Amino acid sequence: MEGTRIILRPRKKARIEIIPLIDVIFFLLATFVLFTLSLNRIQSVPVDLPFAAPPGAPQQEQRDSVTLQVSDQGNLYWNKELIDVDELAPRLDQFTKQAQTPRVLVAGDDRAKWGVTVRVLDEVRKAHIEKVSMETRTRPTGK
Repeated sequence: MEGTRIILRPRKKARIEIIPLIDVIFFLLATFVLFTLSLNRIQSVPVDLPFAAPPGAPQQEQRDSVTLQVSDQGNLYWNKELIDVDELAPRLDQFTKQAQTPRVLVAGDDRAKWGVTVRVLDEVRKAHIEKVSMETRTRPTGK
């Protein structure tokens, strides 16, 4: 009996498939992103929305609000009346004594200086007026 010969075929080398690995990595990434987004609390600025008032209220509201407009020349207007910046503090003190809920709207020209505007806001803060609004559209001087 002759010896049997065993023929060994060369083995194939093992290889790592990269495509399924990429799929798994993207799945894990998407899972972690969605999970971390669900953990974050969305924080926002509290906003007091306006509400409808009875017909007699607008007159009271007009007495309790004042518009301060800063011009490009650094002039200041109190409800369309030209005043000096130094007159602002006494007027605000008198205004807070007269109004039940004092409100101030700060407006400006399209070329108004920030320095005067910040000074106006500082004086409003010193007068302890809490309801302050900034107008986002520009208007002609003194209007």
